Amino acid sequence: MDIKSPEKLIELLDRHAYLADEGLATAAYLALKMGRPLFLEGEAGVGKTELAKTLATLLDAPLIRLQCYEGLDAAQALYDWDFARQLLHLKAAEAAGITDVGRLEGEIYDRRFLIARPLLKAIETQPSVLLVDEIDRADDEFEAFLLEVLSDFTISIPELGTVRAKTPPVVVVTSNRTREVHDALKRRCLYHWLEHPNFDREVAILLRRLPDCTETLAMQVARAAERLRQAELVKPPGVAETLDWTEALLTLGAKELDPGLAAATLGAALKYREDVAHVLGNGLLSHG
Repeated sequence: MDIKSPEKLIELLDRHAYLADEGLATAAYLALKMGRPLFLEGEAGVGKTELAKTLATLLDAPLIRLQCYEGLDAAQALYDWDFARQLLHLKAAEAAGITDVGRLEGEIYDRRFLIARPLLKAIETQPSVLLVDEIDRADDEFEAFLLEVLSDFTISIPELGTVRAKTPPVVVVTSNRTREVHDALKRRCLYHWLEHPNFDREVAILLRRLPDCTETLAMQVARAAERLRQAELVKPPGVAETLDWTEALLTLGAKELDPGLAAATLGAALKYREDVAHVLGNGLLSHG
């Protein structure tokens, strides 16, 4: 798909119910045109992962997701050998009377016994969108390894040779900034910080994503979410939580947000006991 401008990208994203502002659309457009990874940083729930999903949809490309976590290593991100199938193959060869060691070794390290993990899968899949989600949760060593892969989209498999992407995947790297990501990785990417949406944009998102939501309810929920983000909470609600909260209210048949209903459904927006206690104890839901 030939996307002519950031404005065109905003229009295409909107068709898939993702409302991007000019800054985000420009960063994503440049990443697509320049073939550079897009590094999205911001609090959880502001739409980083959702952007990658929406890009995959509008580009008609599979989304390949690498979820990062502490202890993630190269093997878990690249590839693995299917030892169970290799063993079965050896047993079958033994039963057939095949004893040529060189032949057997060549056969068990055939591509059919290789399990492609996200990075290899993204390099082999044309086209694809690679989402490296929450890179800040991975270790420094994996971050350095990822930088090497993103530099040339080439993976060396000792038993098979080098796998190189004919067309590099579209790459979106996200971080919730639980720790600082090294400058070397950020320099490889185009960077954008996602803020929580302003009031008008959040209302528009709620109405776009939840067609049954009334404008009154959308405005009241967006205003309440705005107040919660200004409070000193462990985890303020992001757009994802605001959508969940509104959907919960709609499920209960709400047309407007009253304090009692807001308190009863607060678990859709806040995920820490301390936050719920702080909000209820300070009457933060009692405002109009």
